[in-house]
Amino acid sequence: MAGAACVALTMRLRRVERSLESLTRGVDGKSLTGVIETHLDKVYAVARETDGLLRRTATLEAEGRRAFQRLGLVRYNPFEDTGGNQSFALALLDADGNGTILTSLHTRQATRMYAKPVRAGRSDAALSAEETEALRIALEG
Repeated sequence: MAGAACVALTMRLRRVERSLESLTRGVDGKSLTGVIETHLDKVYAVARETDGLLRRTATLEAEGRRAFQRLGLVRYNPFEDTGGNQSFALALLDADGNGTILTSLHTRQATRMYAKPVRAGRSDAALSAEETEALRIALEG
């Protein structure tokens, strides 16, 4: 009787092994181990790509802070003998309020341009009313 029980157990064990093997086989016939290894390779590849994207994003954010993000434009007519508001004050600032105020004074004979530096939203140079207004617009914008 013991021999018959041993044969029955062996047959049952083989059925369980076949069931387990078919259960752990992937869609493409790989073993479960192969499927997991392939999946882990993909996970590591995505992690490397994410790290690269994080580095690129940090670089772009740092560079973006230095780009002109705020501007203020005031057009005006400083002289009675010229027509239209051809003169202007233009404030160009980055995220930290650093940049330049460009001023153009237009007359019948010539146009003159001036540039004044701005640091942290302030200029050491004396500003005209129009330049002050252009700076205010840029800082509020």
